[in-house]
Amino acid sequence: MKTSNNKLHKFSDWFLHKPESGIILILIIFVLFATFVNPSFLSYKNVINILRASGFTLISVVGMSMILIIGGLDLSIGSVYALSALICGMCMTTMQLPVPIAILAGLIVGLLCGAVSGILVVYADIPAMIATLGMQYVARGLVSALTKGVPIYPLPDAFVSIESTKLFGSVPIVVPFSIALAIIAHLTLAKTVFGRSVYAIGGNKEAARISGIHLRKTEMTIYILMGGFASLAGILMSSRLGSAEPSTGTGLEMKVICAAVIGGISVAGGMGTMLGAMLGALFMEALTNSLTVMKISVYWQNVVFGVVLILSVLLDQYKRAMIKRNSVKAT
Repeated sequence: MKTSNNKLHKFSDWFLHKPESGIILILIIFVLFATFVNPSFLSYKNVINILRASGFTLISVVGMSMILIIGGLDLSIGSVYALSALICGMCMTTMQLPVPIAILAGLIVGLLCGAVSGILVVYADIPAMIATLGMQYVARGLVSALTKGVPIYPLPDAFVSIESTKLFGSVPIVVPFSIALAIIAHLTLAKTVFGRSVYAIGGNKEAARISGIHLRKTEMTIYILMGGFASLAGILMSSRLGSAEPSTGTGLEMKVICAAVIGGISVAGGMGTMLGAMLGALFMEALTNSLTVMKISVYWQNVVFGVVLILSVLLDQYKRAMIKRNSVKAT
């Protein structure tokens, strides 16, 4: 009996010290609550819908997680998401370009937007919030100017069929694709020199510089990747909708930041894992789905998201304070 209690204590101690422990507990409690309120929440069809929506969010969350880990921020992802999808759609409809070329054009737009944001932040020393907020307005303004508020449609069947492809008869392709991207990002951060550099920059930029890490090169790479991930998510969403909608991506920044932070990615930089970010994306889409199923107004949904973001940041600050206190005790 005593041995089993010791094992349980060791397991609980190990679990609670994992960066993903908070989101796992929150997700379990939330699923139980949502199922109690609405038993159809865990129906097969609804679970597939949640996973599908989580896939789109996760692609952007992967990039945002890396941005936050280096101590940065990107508020332009929703606008880049929409602009890339728009350019891709225009290439297929107005210019009659092949689908692969149009997708490539959309991705290049996203990468260029990320590069511009990176240059402003890394080389011009403009605060990340201001630089990326400016990019948000530029990208969204271009979307409005090019479309006049009118969606780009119909898109070619070959393009629309990309997102509608299903594995095992019912699993949308975006689900395994986004998980594969997250796994690659996790392995990159955990197993490579580049990944260690990312954590080092977020933990202590001056110490990282002294240790020989190329700060500007690493930070620029992350901002460019963020633009690429946002554009990829936007293009896949336009494939799902069958059109490039000018309003897509509106408010995406808050949802993605919420997902990353509640998944254990620290807003102060240097902490967090991609597994936690994946669970955070799943939680945000499960929350959105449950609120919609319960017919909660979209205006009140924004209130809930705001509260979740604030609580996530408070939790992050508490965990950082605990880590600091434990390190002081250890010394």
